[in-house]
Amino acid sequence: MFSHRSEHATGKNRLTLALEQKRAAGARILDLTGSNPTTAGFQYPEREILTALSSPLALRYDPSPRGLPAAREAVAEYYARRGHLVSPDDILLTASTSEAYAYLFKLLTDPGTQVHMPRPSYPLFDYLAWAENVRTVAYPLIYDGEWRLDTDELRHTLCAASRALLAVSPNNPTGSYLKESEWVDIRRLCLLRGLPLVCDEVFYDYALDGCTAIFEPLRETEALVFVLNGLSKIAGLPQLKLGWIVVAGPESLKRAALERLEMIADTFLSVATPVQLACRELLASSATVRDQIRERTRSNLSTLRRVLEGSAAECLRVEGGWYAAVRLPGIKSEEDWALGLLESRNVLMHPGYFYDFLDEPFLIVSLLTPAGAFRDGVVRLRDSIG
Repeated sequence: MFSHRSEHATGKNRLTLALEQKRAAGARILDLTGSNPTTAGFQYPEREILTALSSPLALRYDPSPRGLPAAREAVAEYYARRGHLVSPDDILLTASTSEAYAYLFKLLTDPGTQVHMPRPSYPLFDYLAWAENVRTVAYPLIYDGEWRLDTDELRHTLCAASRALLAVSPNNPTGSYLKESEWVDIRRLCLLRGLPLVCDEVFYDYALDGCTAIFEPLRETEALVFVLNGLSKIAGLPQLKLGWIVVAGPESLKRAALERLEMIADTFLSVATPVQLACRELLASSATVRDQIRERTRSNLSTLRRVLEGSAAECLRVEGGWYAAVRLPGIKSEEDWALGLLESRNVLMHPGYFYDFLDEPFLIVSLLTPAGAFRDGVVRLRDSIG
């Protein structure tokens, strides 16, 4: 009765079951996995946000498949502040970056074809592709003191069924930016194979350790490039559901892609009018929360390194984003490490296999965690290593 693509594993893993038991018993859990900025103790400019959302124009429905012109102009202004001249005509609004991926899979793929994504990476990509009957093929990121792309392996994964390359910069959860030499290699592959590049830069504004993005896909004029971002990370407002796709590349390909994307978007018209009307004000006031997130993530990363220094655990290099990976002694599996921390120390961390790490054991921690809980959780991690 139901489609194969709607099937999913319904069983709960050992960590989820143990967490449910802990919470049912009333245990106070130090949760170092949180990714929701609205529950992480940040102070939002409430008056500005609520005022922006109260426009009487929201009472009128006047749909625009690409997004209201004023909202697209506001997005273009965001890029102008970053030093990019982006035309509002090259922007298409979506309800989220997840929806942006779904639109692009509809645009670029047919059932049974494949897209190439980095590994480790965020697990949502697999589900989004699965829902479109598209295969994902991983290309590896390798760690040797810093994360780097294995371009030779990426090249070997490409085949006649390949339809797009996905790059995430900075990556989630490795926190690694795509380097200039890697961008040169990827661009060369895209041009050689006639493949578009989908670049997810939702964590662009959260550099760590003085790192910055080196490659700038929006300057591309030969390869077709789709750049994804949105309010979820820029403004710390995932609940307001506004993302976008910026299209760069040869003018003829851009126009063809945008015309088809407009047709897809017109089928759903999912972006809410109130958030579009508020877009300029929400972006203008976003620095308040963004600065707090930057301060929190940088402070927590410093705490993580300081507490683990001299222990058998290693904090891998992080260049940007909200997460950090910790490598643990290989005396047991990462699931056993995570379970042991939860059961004996009341600390919740994600095992690396949640993000498709190539080897183990790794634990992933969220740098958004309030500072006191983060410090206590990391100290318990260190003490559990011995």
